[in-house]
Amino acid sequence: MLIGHISDLHVRPEGQLYQGVVDSNAMLEDAVRHLNALDPQPDVVLVGGDIVDHGQPDEYQAARARLAQLAMPFLVIPGNHDHRENFRTAFADHAYLPCEGALHWCVDTHPVRLIGLDSCVPGRHHGDIDAAGLQWLRTTLAAAPARPTVVLLHHPPFVSGIPYMDTYRYMDPAPLAAVLQDFGCVELVLCGHVHRTMLRRWAGTVVASCPSTTTEIALRFAPDAQPQSWLAPPACMLHRWDPAQGLLSHLSTIGRFPGPYGFA
Repeated sequence: MLIGHISDLHVRPEGQLYQGVVDSNAMLEDAVRHLNALDPQPDVVLVGGDIVDHGQPDEYQAARARLAQLAMPFLVIPGNHDHRENFRTAFADHAYLPCEGALHWCVDTHPVRLIGLDSCVPGRHHGDIDAAGLQWLRTTLAAAPARPTVVLLHHPPFVSGIPYMDTYRYMDPAPLAAVLQDFGCVELVLCGHVHRTMLRRWAGTVVASCPSTTTEIALRFAPDAQPQSWLAPPACMLHRWDPAQGLLSHLSTIGRFPGPYGFA
């Protein structure tokens, strides 16, 4: 099984630029073409939140038009730039999404079980999952404790070291970690939000963050660093499940570059 993962699309209304300078809609189109051109194609694509920039219906309309060009099914979670109810309306045809409340879901029709978590706090930018959501997760994991599972949420459940991002990370990850640590089936936790790739061991498994299809957050560790981002090669992630080998993750850069070159 091959799982594609894109995140932080920041789609804008038709004809408008992200941050006034970046054509995030065209960059999503590039990402869709990239995923469609892979051989083999992913069996499913996970879209990890911040699908749009301001949570507005016209932005979701633009996002849906582009995501509809994917040659494979896709599954969505919201990010802090999404609006939960507008998101729910925009993806009303996605039957796995609940009709009310937080947008937690489980899709159990693939060799790897896929669980999406809504880590958004309406009206705020940091991440959190309340007690009811954590109980839902525990019950869901307990229903199939031997199934290899990938968990997807938007906010990184750890400190990145980038001060202007850490002010609105997943602020209290210990209760979430306590749930995941009780189950040995979680192969990988996926997140986005930071527009960068990061890896960390956490909660008895590994967390991997997916870069954005648009801008990259500057890697600045100084405590007084000022927020900055720039254009860098966008990328997606690919997670390949082999029952004999387990789960292996790759970064796949989107774009055209010099080459290919032969090598011996």
